[in-house]
Amino acid sequence: MSMKERLEATAKNIEGKTQEAIGEITGDPQDKAEGKAKQAEAQFQHSVENIKEKVNQASRDL
Repeated sequence: MSMKERLEATAKNIEGKTQEAIGEITGDPQDKAEGKAKQAEAQFQHSVENIKEKVNQASRDL
């Protein structure tokens, strides 16, 4: 598992939440949608890292 990838995903999630909030405040649906998309991408990146971690753990357990 790479801490760098996890940190990047967390940063993207925060960026997405911020952009979504700004879109909510300003009434800009495009900002809201882009913010949600960034959050989804970050969640996917975290899932990939979780899978990598489980595969690595399983290979060590063999």
